[in-house]
Amino acid sequence: MTFIDLALKRKSIRKYAEGGEVTKEQLDAILKAAQHAPSAGNKQPWHFYVIRNAAVKKALCEAAYGQGMLTSAPVVIAVIADKERCAERYEDRGRELYCLQDTAAAIQNMLLCACDLGLGTCWMGAYDEGEVVKILDLKENMRPVALISLGVPAMDPAPRGRRDIGEIVTYIG
Repeated sequence: MTFIDLALKRKSIRKYAEGGEVTKEQLDAILKAAQHAPSAGNKQPWHFYVIRNAAVKKALCEAAYGQGMLTSAPVVIAVIADKERCAERYEDRGRELYCLQDTAAAIQNMLLCACDLGLGTCWMGAYDEGEVVKILDLKENMRPVALISLGVPAMDPAPRGRRDIGEIVTYIG
């Protein structure tokens, strides 16, 4: 599959096959893809919590306003930004922006790698950040950026429409 085929194939998956497991090898590949994302000054401000524990997934589901894919997926990955890793070099801009951009790049690598492995994911940003901090017992410098459900898709969802390319691109020069 070419990269463009992979990028077009990836979709948000909200239903996972019962009994569909994610292997250690698949997880290792996904995390390695995240590890190799670009980052400002190569600070790599990310940390990944790989969660299989049902009680923790249930608590995260509650913190995420009842998004059930967090309990039905065999794995949830909480993507955390270490704000101070970027602030060491870039001060406030690193703390407030670069650490978020860097973790977003790592997330996209994870989503594409999972798709390439035949797995489904859903990137969630709607959650009570303070509750996630408590559930994962995060230090003050650690900010939750996303919760990602991961598993074998129960179905292939219908493609969702995209804005026309002319609507989203401006050429200068």
